[in-house]
Amino acid sequence: MEALNTLVGKLGSFAWGPIMIVFLLGTGILVSFGTRFVQLRKLGYAFKLLVSKSEGEGDISPFQSLMTSLAATIGTGNIAGVATAIASGGPGAVFWMWVTAAFGGATKFSEGLLALKFREKNEKGEMSGGPMYYIKNGMGEQWKWLAFLFALFGSVAAFGIGNMVQSNSVAASIQQSFNINPMITGIVIAIATAAVILGGIKSIARVTDKLVPIMAVVYVVGSLVILGIHADKIGAAFGMIFSNAFTGKAVGGGLVGSVIRFGVARGIFSNEAGLGSAPIAHAASKNTDHVKQGIIASLGSFIDTLVICSMTALVILVSPLVQIGDNGMMLLADKSDQLHQVGTEGVDFLLGADLTTRAFTLGMPGPGGFIVTFGLIFFAFSTILGWYYYGSKCVEYIFGVKSINVYKYLWVICVFLGSAVQLSFVWNISDAFNGLMAIPNLIAIIALSGFIFKSLKEYEEREKAK
Repeated sequence: MEALNTLVGKLGSFAWGPIMIVFLLGTGILVSFGTRFVQLRKLGYAFKLLVSKSEGEGDISPFQSLMTSLAATIGTGNIAGVATAIASGGPGAVFWMWVTAAFGGATKFSEGLLALKFREKNEKGEMSGGPMYYIKNGMGEQWKWLAFLFALFGSVAAFGIGNMVQSNSVAASIQQSFNINPMITGIVIAIATAAVILGGIKSIARVTDKLVPIMAVVYVVGSLVILGIHADKIGAAFGMIFSNAFTGKAVGGGLVGSVIRFGVARGIFSNEAGLGSAPIAHAASKNTDHVKQGIIASLGSFIDTLVICSMTALVILVSPLVQIGDNGMMLLADKSDQLHQVGTEGVDFLLGADLTTRAFTLGMPGPGGFIVTFGLIFFAFSTILGWYYYGSKCVEYIFGVKSINVYKYLWVICVFLGSAVQLSFVWNISDAFNGLMAIPNLIAIIALSGFIFKSLKEYEEREKAK
């Protein structure tokens, strides 16, 4: 078992290593220039499309398709992941998260466009789409093996990053805050999950289109209140972000490459641009125009990283828990809020969700910490719902529609198990397969980039003619 865990760990290191990060970010840069930065040019138009009525074949509205994709995307990465990026790469990592999100919007545009264009209707009359379908239907039958690999990677990754890891995070957070037994939490989450997913994508969408906006607004408003209270420190926070993004002194004098690596990696992990998960939800949209769906999909990176992750980062940086010393090196708080230079041996630093929770508590004594706790709970629950749909479509592609009946009950059981077991191996295997999903997807986006650029050009010409 130890040898297998080591092997999976090495696979995960490759899946999220420098080569893959360059591949992910490079694809975003390619489609950004190819679409003339459609994600920025059409930002206002994207919000207009989001609330406009759209009719066509599909299972859910365009708004619901975005909310379902955001339900799976907005999770512990927005709370714990941002804190980890700052602690590991320094405040400058936040700048590179922004850069990644800016280019990632074009990747999301491409995924949404391709998902709607090459989707299929299954034997139950529901829409099925995503990378496995635009690989098979867009690149040709000779690439079906690549489509199979994506579905295989996605179905395995779903049980980790979208299921057991999430229920485990919720159970641990509730136990710490309210001293409730993790098994009780697991039972409650499993029952709540079953009540939603047994109704299929329409039931999931009805929950996510209400849950996602509410939880996002509560988290963002709470963050803005803290930033308003500490408005005099916001300028210094931005100063830390921009100065340390290029000086390379963010962590113990480390090279700027480490700052970029942590920022880019966490940015990609947070908004999932290029991983191929979000287009599975966008394929179910009641939309007749694949370019419009792509424009709506491009909002994913903006909302997830540029809004929600930025709130987390700024609240942490206006707190006294992170500072830049006179020598330009970062000081980070330990469990008793004492500052130490990063790299000091034997210090139990505040990391991940602990750092975010402490920053919110100091920023707004009383309710601040609970904002993070309830954020983790609802973000994680919505991720369980969204990733169930992703995993179910991957399993459907491999085994057929009938396999979903078994998959539903297995998913609920794993939600419960995740709350009560140690997950070091599950973390490793889900991390690895989550990263491996990107390889088939990015190959498809690059191979079909000519079609993406042509579709956008023709759409803009039609709009101009009107």
